[in-house]
Amino acid sequence: MSEIRVLLVDDHAMMRAGFRTILSLEDDIAVVGEAANGAEAVAAASALDPHVICMDVQMPGMDGLEATRRIVADATTDAAVLIVTTFDRDDYLFEALSAGASGFLLKNAGPEELVSAVRIVAGGDALLAPEVTRRVIERFAAPDSANASAPTTPLPLLEPLTERETEVLRLMSEALSNAEIAARLFIGEATVKTHVSNVLQKLGARDRVQAVVLAHRHGLA
Repeated sequence: MSEIRVLLVDDHAMMRAGFRTILSLEDDIAVVGEAANGAEAVAAASALDPHVICMDVQMPGMDGLEATRRIVADATTDAAVLIVTTFDRDDYLFEALSAGASGFLLKNAGPEELVSAVRIVAGGDALLAPEVTRRVIERFAAPDSANASAPTTPLPLLEPLTERETEVLRLMSEALSNAEIAARLFIGEATVKTHVSNVLQKLGARDRVQAVVLAHRHGLA
């Protein structure tokens, strides 16, 4: 995409203004709208067609987690949701990912981290550091977990993966970005994106995070 369209969702106007200032300095990013709560975010996502939604969690009325569920479930929008919150809490992290968020960033992150996060999720990658990935796997991948997000029976959908797609999935499970996978396999980043897309389609996975959880759950990674 030539320009990343961003929707800012936060109940604090000063926070939205700060994010807008940071992102508007980038030539490839345009802030196309703002919302002060989840209900406004759902409406704006439909009307403005953003590529990325920077979503707060705690807001009056509909919170960011419920808004994320509704936006992700809406087949008319392809927006990726980046949760941006003050709270480094596992319950927020897990619920956000279960709701379909593509990334999780704390508000104490630096400006360059916010810009990088927007670009990462806009490019189809999941914004999860290795330590965060481990927390997700521990919570969701255990076969006897009451909160498991994947089936406990063997997953026949893994069988159609080619050898290269399986290799890409294993590297995704190490929390590598598309660029890092490309460097590891000595192939182009565009080729990696194609493989990732094929993996998600064959697994029936909503995003990279869900694919990684399935891979760990079934012993592939």
